[in-house]
Amino acid sequence: MAFPKRLLNSFETIRVDLRPHWWYLTPPGTATLAALVFTIYALTLDGGVGKAVKIIALILLVVAGAWLLGRYTRWYCSHFVVTSHRVIYRAGVLRKTGMQIPLERVNNVNFNQSVFERMLGAGDLLIESGGEGGQERFEDIKHPDRVANIIHEAIEDSRKRSAGSAGAGAERDVTGQLERLEGLLDRGAITPDEFDAQKRKLLG
Repeated sequence: MAFPKRLLNSFETIRVDLRPHWWYLTPPGTATLAALVFTIYALTLDGGVGKAVKIIALILLVVAGAWLLGRYTRWYCSHFVVTSHRVIYRAGVLRKTGMQIPLERVNNVNFNQSVFERMLGAGDLLIESGGEGGQERFEDIKHPDRVANIIHEAIEDSRKRSAGSAGAGAERDVTGQLERLEGLLDRGAITPDEFDAQKRKLLG
């Protein structure tokens, strides 16, 4: 299930939409497999001891299976998203938790991987922002080095858009002032020499 588009602004585009790395499912998966093997072994036992071992094995299998199902459900409902304007983290099945960091408030992006995590293509992502949290850690991210590069690219694109908007706003302001000067000149409120002097000042 992809990140719901209804949660995005109309001007936003998604650059990355990730669930946690599959390593996130390994602990309950390993426990379930071990419980299954133990249950198969217990089924071969006879007598009173065998019956008790079978009961214990079935209980362990149910508990491990419930752990795996719960962890898988959380994995399926978790999203780490980078859009053209912000970083979004959203998780939870019935009770949702989330976090949003605007790109213009991101100060630094780092990643952390052990040797084993590098082999798996997993790791942690650390995002420093100007918000109250300061630094946020996101665990079990797929290829965090690549995601860090994508976030840096998105930040640069955001800065370029902001600079372009500021330049366009300044240009519109100059155009408006020139139009007002022309109106004053047409009404005779200023002389042609005064109009030329003000125009040169506006145009730098």
